Amino acid sequence: MRYISSYLLAVLGGNDNPSIGDLKKILESVGIELDKECAEKVISELKGKKIEDVIAQGNTKLASMPSGGAVAAAVSASSAAPAAGAPAAKAEEKKEEKEDSEESDGDMGFGLFD
Repeated sequence: MRYISSYLLAVLGGNDNPSIGDLKKILESVGIELDKECAEKVISELKGKKIEDVIAQGNTKLASMPSGGAVAAAVSASSAAPAAGAPAAKAEEKKEEKEDSEESDGDMGFGLFD
């Protein structure tokens, strides 16, 4: 991901055909050492292609993938049916959500360019 990001940054900066040196300069500016094999793979896969076209193709592929929203709506609608135990369950659920949000406040052990 870091190599694709650096490639996109180079293109955004006006370089339509970035080289390994360009990617290296971008990555080293944020303290990341370049893996030449990965950088070469990204450059060879994108060589001769317009980034706008690659992004457009990716968007159409993503649009065709199911997102699972209908399943979540069906589950939430069916879980609205319980009658007697619902208030106690909701209170316990809120307590668990609060605990989860406290745990997720950290950096979760990884950074943007790891």
